Amino acid sequence: MIALLMRDLRLAIRAGGGFGLGLAFFLIVVTLVPFGVGPQGDILARIASGILWLGALLACLLSLDRIFALDYEDGSLDLLATAPIPLEAVVTVKALAHWITTGLPLVLAAPLFAVLLHLPGPAYLWLEVSLLLGTPALSVLGTFGAALTVGLKRGGLLLSLLVLPLYVPTLIFGAELVRRGAEGMAIEVPLTMLAGITAATIALVPFASAAAIRVNLR
Repeated sequence: MIALLMRDLRLAIRAGGGFGLGLAFFLIVVTLVPFGVGPQGDILARIASGILWLGALLACLLSLDRIFALDYEDGSLDLLATAPIPLEAVVTVKALAHWITTGLPLVLAAPLFAVLLHLPGPAYLWLEVSLLLGTPALSVLGTFGAALTVGLKRGGLLLSLLVLPLYVPTLIFGAELVRRGAEGMAIEVPLTMLAGITAATIALVPFASAAAIRVNLR
């Protein structure tokens, strides 16, 4: 499993879906917002939590179509499907590789980008907590969309249409957690909901992704 994880990390970086692409897109989103809504700090502070979470969500979408595409093209996916390793474990490893190369850099860079949106000081901790809890769910749900569209030519748009509705609950509770943290309100409800969504996603979605891959490989 470790060898598979290291292989996927190398492939993700070589294919252009590594650290730089998601971070660059995240930075573009954050820097363009002040041009659209104005440079007023109070306005930016009110919408910062939603913009940061939306930017992270869209950045995660960029490399989803590559999760299984390279393995499908060179025949490795057929070998993985028939290997002694459960296909559900393979899917989980691929989701982990996607999170390490896409989600984790976003978590680390988010406080720096939040300065551009005048995010209130008390919200920085909750921004990090929300992204640490929520971005793994984005990667796991992304593997499900990638599994459904594997083998389709130009399936990137279809993949986005399939995955975006599944991302909405994570987006809502992640942004709400940051907003409540910024305003000093109780954060137990969004924190619990976000953690529950991620836990349920990690526990259940790999089985659905593995089933989708088996159907597409028949």
